[in-house]
Amino acid sequence: MDEYVKLAKYSVENYVRTRRMAKLYDNIPDEMLHQKAGIFVSLKKNGNLRGCIGTIGPTKNSVAEEILEIAVTAAVGDLRFEPVKEGELEELVYSVDVLSPPEPVESKELLDQNIYGVIVTSGIKRGLLLPNLEGVDSVDEQISIALRKAGIRPDEDYNLQRFKVVRHK
Repeated sequence: MDEYVKLAKYSVENYVRTRRMAKLYDNIPDEMLHQKAGIFVSLKKNGNLRGCIGTIGPTKNSVAEEILEIAVTAAVGDLRFEPVKEGELEELVYSVDVLSPPEPVESKELLDQNIYGVIVTSGIKRGLLLPNLEGVDSVDEQISIALRKAGIRPDEDYNLQRFKVVRHK
């Protein structure tokens, strides 16, 4: 199992069973302890989304610390879903996306929904959609979903940013 996914699974299982945040264990790869980045953790059950939460940029001292916290939030804090229960743990499939720093783009022609995630911003409203998601088949669809998530009308002025991810499954 990929080390990023292993840490997310460990964090969720520990929290759901004990209601306590896990501590980092020994033998975590150095890259996870020394790199800082935004992280998204996605949980699926029977092929359907069961939770997905993340950060655009780093909020902790390392990717490993980000994963510990974000994984638990995806499991019990995604308001679209009921908190994960202990009986579901064996059915969950995890993915961890490590985000590159976002960069501004001047037009949607510089986007590709399979390569880049997108961030839309208007004032204090901001929405993000990860790249290469099942069912998102065009840049226009990707932007439209991000706008809806942010509560930004399509006719409002908004700024676009793009980012890449390294997806761990």
